[in-house]
This record gives sequence, structure tokens and C-alpha cells, in this order.
Amino acid sequence: MNLTPKEIVTYLDKYVISQKDAKKTIALALRTRYRRMQLSQELQDEIMPKNILMIGSTGVGKTEISRRLAKMMKVPFIKVEASKYTEVGFVGRDVESMIRDLVVNSISIVKAEQEEKNEDKIENYVINKIVEKLLPPLPESATESKKDDYQRLLVKMEERVINGEMDDKIIEIEFDKVNIEFNDTNLPPEMAKVQESFSKIFETMSKEDKKKEVTVKDAKSLLKLEAASKLLDMTAINTEALRRAENGGIIFLDEIDKIAISAKSQGRNDPSKEGVQRDLLPIVEGSSVTTKYGVINTDHILFIAAGAFHLTKPSDLIPELQGRFPLRVELESLTEETLYQILTQTENSLLKQYEALLGVEGMKLIFEDEAIRTIAKLSHRANEMTEDIGARRLHTVLEKVLEEVSFDADEHNGKEFKITSELVHEKLDMVVEDDDLSRYIL
Repeated sequence: MNLTPKEIVTYLDKYVISQKDAKKTIALALRTRYRRMQLSQELQDEIMPKNILMIGSTGVGKTEISRRLAKMMKVPFIKVEASKYTEVGFVGRDVESMIRDLVVNSISIVKAEQEEKNEDKIENYVINKIVEKLLPPLPESATESKKDDYQRLLVKMEERVINGEMDDKIIEIEFDKVNIEFNDTNLPPEMAKVQESFSKIFETMSKEDKKKEVTVKDAKSLLKLEAASKLLDMTAINTEALRRAENGGIIFLDEIDKIAISAKSQGRNDPSKEGVQRDLLPIVEGSSVTTKYGVINTDHILFIAAGAFHLTKPSDLIPELQGRFPLRVELESLTEETLYQILTQTENSLLKQYEALLGVEGMKLIFEDEAIRTIAKLSHRANEMTEDIGARRLHTVLEKVLEEVSFDADEHNGKEFKITSELVHEKLDMVVEDDDLSRYIL
């Protein structure tokens, strides 16, 4: 988490073009969290996270900014749609389940870290178990010379197993049944515990044969799960995961405009919308939520809400909820130049993806600069004429341009294929100019 706001923005620039204000706001919010963690406990408790409300059309980078941040910082992160939730009393997901989802995500991050840290121990456990099956131990009455020979064989066999030479051999292994985690986060924690208890009872009742004939390659995967459950301290993992979720968790609340009630709607909206907003209030403000791993306090979880707000305005949210999102940032609509930069400057851009995919067929795909500018221009025009879906328009436009090339890729094995401006116009002009066609095809 020790990244300066400038470093965070520089990282985001690789994946999201423009939207400087949004990047700066989020970078500052994240840096503030790092600064808070360096203070005394008394002050830490006083400093609340500055929740962010991002306003902008679909496809301008709202979700991408949050997704990339979580990946970069390796913090517990979940993306949820506000429209999925209903108020208490209606059938559907209750808002507390998003906190339980965050805890599950946090546990998977900490567990993966611990597995990496104990990689050598886990590897040794797996190799020893497999070698035992391939070379059964000698009886105690064996002579010293036989024991020496056995030790030499053991070392050679270990090397062969590690190198993958024995991967095709079939062995019979006995393995402990790994408990299946019940992570239905919509269930109240008490119900989840009851469900888990029943599963354990049935497991002990069914005296299944735990022997299985598998290849050495498959045995490595199966025994890795067993090794992790035996060697890792799950209680410590759960405690650390709860701490991280409390202090570093980020919840990206998408489609928040879908639970706002417009003044013009005259009650036609679902009555549960305002209820969802009221249920969200205590969670965003700070409350304790019970999960099956323990109680988590939501005071310091960062909430980033996002919405297009086409039919509603941020002021249509209930005043109390508006006040919980003090940082507002409006994302710009994408221009023709921005679309061109998205295609040419982002890490692993769509063009690079198509080049790599068709490279599998032995074909070298080359996009001329003029063709890329034409794709950006026609995508922008399609966005203006129909619904503005931002950068997502590039997916449909490129698929239309490359449809035939991709279909006949086997005929171009070992050859170059240039995407020219003329080819782009030939494939798209008629579709873009015809309003009905572009609505259905692009």
C-alpha cells in the first residue's frame, strides 16, 4: 500500500486513458488510508475513509479503475451491483452479504500468501507422500546394505518425481477428505454454521473408501490441497483476513443510480429501492456485521459508488446516503482521440489481443495507423448516433472488422495480413450510417 498518489496514477495510466480527476481522487483516498495506518490507534479510530461517488456513462473506465487498483494493491476488493439487493423483508440478497463477500475475498488473498510462504513445506509433503507410494518402505529386519541402497533409490526417485519423469505412472493414494467450504454469503452466519455442521456429520457417517488410483501428476494437485489444510493455521489466516478487510477493504458499488428514485417517477419504481438505500446507510457509515469467520466492523472500509445517472441525479439518493459519499468525481465522455489512444497506448490493448490470438494460427496481423484512426472515428460516430457505450463499442466494431479474417485465418498461415483504412470503411460504413443496422450490429 506504500505507493504515492503519483505512482498510483502512473500505474492507472497504463490501463485507463484520460479520466485524470477520477484517478487523482482515488489515488488520494488510497494514500490517506496508508497515512492513517501510520498513526496512533487513538487517531486511527477517528479518521474515517472518504467514500467516492463516480458519475459517468457506461464504458468510460469506472469499473476498470477500481479493478486495476485492487489488482495492484492486493487488498480485499469486491465489485457488487446495487440493483441486486433488496431491503429486509423482500426476497433477494440483503446488503450485509456484500461484507461477507469481502471477508471471503480477504481470506482467499491471505491463504494464497501463506501457501506461497510455505511453498517448500507443501512441496516436500507432496513429494514424500508420492515417493512412499512408488517405493514402499523396507521392513525393519532389512540389512544395513539394503537400507543404504534404498536411501540412494529414494533420492533418485525424488528427483524423478520433481522433474516430472514419473507423471504418467498410476499410484493408489489415501487422502484426507478436504472439507468443502460453504460460502453462500446470503445465508445468515448462524444458518451457514448449521449447514456446515450437517455436512461434517454426513461426512463422518459415510465411511467412504478414501483410496483412489490416479496419475502422479494428478496426485500432486490432490495432495497439495491436503497439505495446505494440514500445514496452514486457518485460525490465524481468518483473523488476519478479518483485520485486512476491516482496514484495507474496498467495495465497489456499481449501478448505484438504479436504486435512486427520480422525482418524476411518481411512485412507478420498485418500493424496495429506498429501503435498500436505508439498509446501506449503517454499513457505509460504520456498523458491525456478523460473518461465520467472526464479527467485522465496517467503519474503515472504503466504498466507491458508481453510476451513469442518465435517468436520475445524485440528488435523487436519500440525503443521508449522499452525505456518506463526500468525494464526487465526474468522468468525461470518450472522444475520438481518446478511443484511438485506448487502442494504441493501453497495456494489452484490444489490438495486441487480436494480434496474439491470430498469431496462434501462424498469421501476422498488422494494423495500419490510418486504419486504427478510422476504427476510432467510426466507433465514436456509432456512439453518437445510438447509445453511448464508451470504449465497449470498440469490441463490437473490431469484431465486425475482423470477423472474416478470423474465420479464414488458417489460409493465411505464415503470411502477413494488413488491416487498412479501406477494409475498415468497407466493413463498417454501411452499418454505421444506417441507424437501424448500427443499433442491432454495433
